Amino acid sequence: MRTSAFLYPWDVVGDPDAPARIADLGIQQVTLAAAYHSTRALTPRHPARRLVTAEHAAVLYPPDAGRWAGRALRPYPQAWIASDDPFAEAADALAGAGLDVHSWVVLAHNSRLGAEHPDTSVVNAYGDRYPWAPCVARPEVRAYLVDLAAEAAVRDGARGTELESCGWYGFAHLHAHDKVAGVGLGDAAQYLMSLCFCPVCRAGYAGQGLDPEELGAAVRRALEPVWSGSGSPDAGWEAVGKLLGADLAEATLRWRTEAARSLQEAVTGAVRAAAPGFQVLLHADPAPYRCGANAGVDPEHILSVADGVVLPCTGADAVREAVLGPFAGAPDAVVAANLTVVRGMGGSPDTLERDAAHAASLGANQLRLYHAGLASDPDLAAVAGALRRLG
Repeated sequence: MRTSAFLYPWDVVGDPDAPARIADLGIQQVTLAAAYHSTRALTPRHPARRLVTAEHAAVLYPPDAGRWAGRALRPYPQAWIASDDPFAEAADALAGAGLDVHSWVVLAHNSRLGAEHPDTSVVNAYGDRYPWAPCVARPEVRAYLVDLAAEAAVRDGARGTELESCGWYGFAHLHAHDKVAGVGLGDAAQYLMSLCFCPVCRAGYAGQGLDPEELGAAVRRALEPVWSGSGSPDAGWEAVGKLLGADLAEATLRWRTEAARSLQEAVTGAVRAAAPGFQVLLHADPAPYRCGANAGVDPEHILSVADGVVLPCTGADAVREAVLGPFAGAPDAVVAANLTVVRGMGGSPDTLERDAAHAASLGANQLRLYHAGLASDPDLAAVAGALRRLG
């Protein structure tokens, strides 16, 4: 199977040995970040540093001043890599080692945007804002995300793109100094805590025949047992209906699905208009109610919009079966199984050969490896061995 590894430009810029080291893993492609959220990342093999702190969501190339002139919502440039265009510099070096480069673009995940423009954020049923989660139903957010996708995806040296967070983000977030694990939030509570009640979403619920005030009150009532510790641990969409009521749950999902679908259609259309024939993949989850980096989608719809999907496949065999099963039998689409290969991040490079074979049996036709820049030397050695055996 065609295999790509994720990388940040800072894994390559300033390290002349990085391209050959990555190519020697036995991969054919690199998925290289062009627009990314804030992070703190080790660089275990870089000759000049051991840590990069990306202080805010940023583009890793010089944004087009003309495109963004006079606009309140605009991408933030990076300031932590000593390069005028880190993406282009890294892409050129990787291409020189014989690797195809596809851009990696994070869209609806931006804490600085939410901090500086709070009205753009998701607002939960209690009135709390999620600054990391732009509300994708808001017209100004959508306009920003569509233009960001077209610009960040189609960079010099890129032959395709993978769009992450192209849909709803919600409560779950790897936030600094998190203190939210005291009460366990199951699948259903996560969904309810992710419902947005900004003015645009309130109007959207009204369009589904719901009273937004009554809906908000119903959500808060449904969550009361969760806060007392007696909430249901059940997972799946049926658990959401059990907690909120099936009719209310379905109505909220109709509104959210409508907003996410139209955004995904607009974004992929904008990328293709900027670069006809460009491959466009979405990081996705086949359960439409889920949100986050792997946005929930309807498999049939998303394969009519994008060229394929990248699916989270790390964990037990049941995890791969759950996410790959709905995409089985889609031979004309890319169905990429994303496997974490960093032991310290819950990955299992030693079982990569078995996990990849299992994913292929379920319909995966490509692999994604997360993350070649973050992995230790033993992790990378295990990856290289597995890919050699897989042929």
